[in-house]
Amino acid sequence: MATPKKKTSKSKRDMRRSHDALGASSYTECPKCGELVRPHHVCEACGTYNKKEILTKKAK
Repeated sequence: MATPKKKTSKSKRDMRRSHDALGASSYTECPKCGELVRPHHVCEACGTYNKKEILTKKAK
């Protein structure tokens, strides 16, 4: 089993982990209803994507 010859310094370890943090999700406003929507996702409130109606609402 391989073992390291030298201890990895905190600086080297933290530089390696610098890309591991998650960024905040971005949201845009739906042009039809004004709800916040993730980019490139269907609006769950009104069912539109790219200014076209994709989902139809089910009757209860």
